[in-house]
Amino acid sequence: MEIRINDDFDLKKIADSGQCFRPREVERGVYRFIVGENILHIGGSDGVFDADCSGDDWERVWKNYFDFATDYKKIRRDVETFAAGKPCEKILRDATTFGKGIRILRQEPFEMLISFIISQRKNIPSIRSSVEKICARFGRRVGEVYLFPRAEDMAGVTLDDLTGLGLAYRKNYILDALEKVLSGAIDFDEIETFSDTDLVEELKLINGVGDKIANCVALFAYHRVDRAPVDVWIKRAIDEDFGGENIFSAFGKNAGILQQYIFYYKRTNPPR
Repeated sequence: MEIRINDDFDLKKIADSGQCFRPREVERGVYRFIVGENILHIGGSDGVFDADCSGDDWERVWKNYFDFATDYKKIRRDVETFAAGKPCEKILRDATTFGKGIRILRQEPFEMLISFIISQRKNIPSIRSSVEKICARFGRRVGEVYLFPRAEDMAGVTLDDLTGLGLAYRKNYILDALEKVLSGAIDFDEIETFSDTDLVEELKLINGVGDKIANCVALFAYHRVDRAPVDVWIKRAIDEDFGGENIFSAFGKNAGILQQYIFYYKRTNPPR
């Protein structure tokens, strides 16, 4: 079906933005996205896209997944207004322009938890590789695609079962996450009702989950867009571009979106 989109929407930038590890360019300009049991192939540009889903599925699943309830053009304008005349004006303008088209996806909590546990001390290609190996070993196959496993699909998994997936010491953290999720100690539905602070603190009860991972899960699974995870790239921006000051809290509910623009800009290292 044909989809017309009037807001910022760039499939390549979304797929490469570092918030998701399963989207793929399956043919020139056509990207595959997976959420839960739903698989989408979508391609296009300049506001006109072709998607292999029904209108009902677009409304039910994908509009929410791509966060079309949020006006990203307005957010970029708000950032530019904030930046005007400040020492950080250039980096903020450059980052929001360079990242135009990125949207914060609304992803599955269990997938985000496991994926960002894997992300510790690994680059994005390596994270993607490990995530795909987990899907192939424990997930259900639909056509040529393996879905990300549910927690119950991994019940009884041992350290040996996690061998050969490129996880190293993260195997222990994944086992602890599984135990807490399957026992109900971490209830994804329950923590959705928590405040941002309480949600992050609850996730940090899992071994190996610190501030950065917990904030990534809060942002990318629960759409807590006032959370701005600080990783090596954001720390570099704070040190190099913001005079050592973490300015993200000044953006309130848009802090996480600005964080994503800055992360993408710094990591991609565009020519200056």
